[in-house]
Amino acid sequence: MTGNAAPRMRGRPLPDGFAPFLTLVELTWIENRIENWIRFGRESYEQKYDRHRRLVGFSPQTIFCLVRWAANEHGTIISRVDIVRAIDQGEPYQTLPFVRPGGDILLEINGWPKVERVLRIIDAIEGQDIDPAEVSPDHWRHVHNRLTASHEPRAYSADQHKAFLLRRRAEA
Repeated sequence: MTGNAAPRMRGRPLPDGFAPFLTLVELTWIENRIENWIRFGRESYEQKYDRHRRLVGFSPQTIFCLVRWAANEHGTIISRVDIVRAIDQGEPYQTLPFVRPGGDILLEINGWPKVERVLRIIDAIEGQDIDPAEVSPDHWRHVHNRLTASHEPRAYSADQHKAFLLRRRAEA
């Protein structure tokens, strides 16, 4: 965990044009070499640098999924999925490559078989007409813990989701 670092990118101030505090994610897509993409989450800011690179921003408390894959001439060198809650200014956070300043990491999975399993879990949630960005953060932590221990995570049900939404509304 880190404290409140000044939001900077490679020594330069952040670009103008977005809300006062966002969690920013740098995305790169070079076919069959580097493929970083957002699987789900509501972007509140986007800046395109060129046809291969863009910067997206997420408002505080937004949950998003960042998938990273890279390869070289010998094959895959990284397969990773991170589900992250965007933090608010002043909150503690964990650092994460390509994410500034960082976020509350709910799930962090490496290796293609487990990454593929997380993507199937996301598909199953969407198959119930539930937005994965609205799923309980505790469920994403559960999935992380179970997959890390090489166990099968429990499925997320519509009843669980309804209970989570009611609890969240009551806490607000």
